[in-house]
Amino acid sequence: MSLAGWPWFLVVAGLGAGIVLGYAARANHFCTMSALERYWYAGDARGVRTWALAAAVALAATQAMHLAGVIDTADSFYVRSNLSLVGTIGGGIAFGFGMALVGTCGFGALVRLGGGSLRSLIVLIVLGLAAMSAQKGLIAQARVVVSDNVAIDLSDQGGQSLANLLSWTTGTDLSAIVAVAVFVALLGWVFSDRQYRSERKSIGTGAVIGLVIAFGWWATSLASQQSFEIVQIEAGSFIVPVADTLMQAITFTGTLPDYGVGLVVGVVAGAGICALRRHDVRWEACDDARELSRHLAGGALMGVGGVFAMGCTIGQGVTAVSALAISAPIVMASIFVGARMGLAYLIEGSPFEAFRRSPGRQPAE
Repeated sequence: MSLAGWPWFLVVAGLGAGIVLGYAARANHFCTMSALERYWYAGDARGVRTWALAAAVALAATQAMHLAGVIDTADSFYVRSNLSLVGTIGGGIAFGFGMALVGTCGFGALVRLGGGSLRSLIVLIVLGLAAMSAQKGLIAQARVVVSDNVAIDLSDQGGQSLANLLSWTTGTDLSAIVAVAVFVALLGWVFSDRQYRSERKSIGTGAVIGLVIAFGWWATSLASQQSFEIVQIEAGSFIVPVADTLMQAITFTGTLPDYGVGLVVGVVAGAGICALRRHDVRWEACDDARELSRHLAGGALMGVGGVFAMGCTIGQGVTAVSALAISAPIVMASIFVGARMGLAYLIEGSPFEAFRRSPGRQPAE
């Protein structure tokens, strides 16, 4: 039996990838929410550029493997599923608002948990339970009606892939051209700032995260080709896999843990290893009931919103980008709007202040 056919291959591969991902994120303070805050309120785009670089690297590596026939991203749910504007926009806004209430996303919560944050543990438990409800429970009944049933069916056009849609429209295979164009556009913006070009640690972090996501595509594709079981083609997301990890931890599901579960556990382990090496482990809890309630609400919004939007800042912001899914820019724009509203609510008392003036600008006297 080949290594990829080994029943524990996926979870071990995910664990290894997660350790690298968690260590890199912890070592270099990679967090989408903090990157957005610094960009909006301090004019510091380094974090946002690192996130965009991760997406660009993941895109380049993934599409190279796709064009070489090593993997087929068309089998992933990012491309295969119907496009729900209700889910991508509404879910994205809910996720972004919850992210602002918590101060980080699901991935960031895992990284913080590795450093001893009990607040993040509470967030992840609530996020996982909310994701379960939105995926299979009571909230799922509403999701099917308001989101899934009104989704746009793009199966005749080859799914949600931008390359497939443009190829279908023109009647010419534009896969390579589209992939190169998007990659160049992302990379051009990332390195358009002279100061960022000298940020070696940030550049290295973005490259590592992008390559880990591409590795996920390769590992799950290889397992799907050699395993007798049905394998979900995935690369990295931190909503439903958090729920799956909770289920694997508390009950016998009848199935072995998959790549996503290994990735979740690995991120916590990798961040923990980094925190231990740097003597940076600090046990943290909520200061009062008000802070706890904010974290509970934020975790619930991220769990439900992430399922509606079919991803998070990593799932849609990096993984879906690497598959050229057209849902990615819609979800990310919605997450940004939700995060702006959440920050406006926390700082200025009303989410609608986000639309009245730019962040960091003081009102005229």
